[in-house]
Amino acid sequence: MYTGKLVFSQVMEHLPLHTFHQCVDCYQGDFKVQEFFCLDQYLCMAFAQLTYRESLRDIEACLRAQKNKLYHMGIRSPVSRNNLANANKVRDWRIYADLAQSLIRTARKLYVSDSFVLELDNTVYALDATTIDLCLSMFPWANFRRTKGAIKLHTLLDLRGNIPTFIHISDGKLHEVKTLDILPLEAGAFYVMDRGYLDFARLYAISQHSAFFVIRAKSNLKCRRVYSHQIDRNNTGLICDQSVMLTGFYQCKDYPDKLRRVKYHDAATDKTLVFLTNNFPLPAITIAELYKSRWQVELFFKWIKQNLRIKTFYGTSENAVKSQIWIAVSVYLLVAIMKKRLKIDASLYTILQVLSVTIFERMPILQALTNIDYITEQTTEAKQLLLFS
Repeated sequence: MYTGKLVFSQVMEHLPLHTFHQCVDCYQGDFKVQEFFCLDQYLCMAFAQLTYRESLRDIEACLRAQKNKLYHMGIRSPVSRNNLANANKVRDWRIYADLAQSLIRTARKLYVSDSFVLELDNTVYALDATTIDLCLSMFPWANFRRTKGAIKLHTLLDLRGNIPTFIHISDGKLHEVKTLDILPLEAGAFYVMDRGYLDFARLYAISQHSAFFVIRAKSNLKCRRVYSHQIDRNNTGLICDQSVMLTGFYQCKDYPDKLRRVKYHDAATDKTLVFLTNNFPLPAITIAELYKSRWQVELFFKWIKQNLRIKTFYGTSENAVKSQIWIAVSVYLLVAIMKKRLKIDASLYTILQVLSVTIFERMPILQALTNIDYITEQTTEAKQLLLFS
């Protein structure tokens, strides 16, 4: 019989406690707190994410039913709806945002050698935003429309490992293109975006930072051809590959340099797409494939909405909503880190499903996630001599 740690505790072993306490101290999260500290709050919310709890009452009922195991889960304070609701409302959400950033750095190191669809040495990011609808009467701070509330999750996804490297949570009114002003830029990296981010002044700023962008052009683009590059039209879908200069009155002032214009016909959707980039050495078909890889960020949004609790919230304040989202992101990263460190072949979806039903079990986590039967060796000390031989 295995008498080791709970499955939940084995997952939380990948949580850097020293970094967590540094984040708590930075924002004085436990200042004058007598019970139910930030770590207790985080562990309860992480449990809710891993087991898909519906409400604070649900969290309280499940944890109280296993109260003999709370100490072994790392929860040192009594769990109640009031304690958890107050912590989500008062404890600074930046504690969990900084923790998630630390986990992002760890995860990126683990996934840096993962294969990518294209053989590129450069880092490739996909930038996009998703909208989470909210009830305006319950979330009055989440401005979106006159009778509707919402928040936007602006995400920069590293396509090696699908690790979110930058996340910004805003109300529904913030336009996607404004996130380019606060986006951390990395020299030599590719930023793949949809045409909603088309702003030539901001794109020129990316170019000035020695980074590359691939973006879909709008239908009313005004430009003149400078040079036409040779392309292979046979079974590639390429229509043209040109160097162009913008001719619009404001556009040519915002972006005074040359741009590369690639026109591509997608046979699968029967659509003709036009891409703009500031990278000239790569083949034109690679530019089209880079934009096609942007779809991974759409799949990422779909995945987290289906598998994490970020559409239904346990609190209505802005701090509670942001805390829950950042804790959900950190749980996603913890599972991704655990998958890599333990060399688990199962998908993240499978891991989360298995964890949801084995969270209180005392069994090796690899036994739950693989088909291998683990046998715990029992060491018995012979304290009594044999009476009969």
